[in-house]
Amino acid sequence: MHTGFPVDIVLLALVAGFLVLRLRSVLGRRTGYERPPMPEPTAAGGMQRPGGPVIEGVAEPPRSTRPVPAPHTVVGQTLARIAQAERGFDPARFLDGAEASFRRIVLAFAAGDLAALRPLLTPGVFATFEQAVAQRAEAGETQHTEIVRIVEATIDEAELLGGEAVIVVRFVSDQQNYTRDRQGQVIAGTEAMTEIVDLWSFEKSLGAADPTWRLAAARSG
Repeated sequence: MHTGFPVDIVLLALVAGFLVLRLRSVLGRRTGYERPPMPEPTAAGGMQRPGGPVIEGVAEPPRSTRPVPAPHTVVGQTLARIAQAERGFDPARFLDGAEASFRRIVLAFAAGDLAALRPLLTPGVFATFEQAVAQRAEAGETQHTEIVRIVEATIDEAELLGGEAVIVVRFVSDQQNYTRDRQGQVIAGTEAMTEIVDLWSFEKSLGAADPTWRLAAARSG
């Protein structure tokens, strides 16, 4: 199982200052997008795009798992408190929306569609994506991404931080990701299907009129 994120690997700094402190208990010290199609800053300021292991054998039938944490667990109890503060919140419906956002964000990043990305990301994450898209365009590279199926989407962690809620979702997906240079040569990723594991943190101000849970950080699973 590959533990990257299937587009260029993006290291995302947590949203400046207090967001770093607020999310550290949920995400730990290591944050960022880790997948072939997303850009990851290297020590020299460049981008690296590692590939992932290929899924071998015949295609498996579609499968999808989206279990909700049991009410007696720590995560389940936190979700219950979020539901008390956020009218209409339901973990199962949240996972529906998180999976839809996952698909839109991954594909919009590959396409360089900043207009589609902006409402789905926190400002700090959007700035990172915007820079990555600009660098890819300047290099004359094109990204191909196809989400073949999402195998699993589960809530790993949940946190209430004042009036903010953070929910960490683990996505296991089968994807096809590769990058071509100006000459059309594949320079990163693979045309074969790869299994990817990602941990995405979604954030929302509870009680706000805007119902959107925005992507605040991500890391490999």
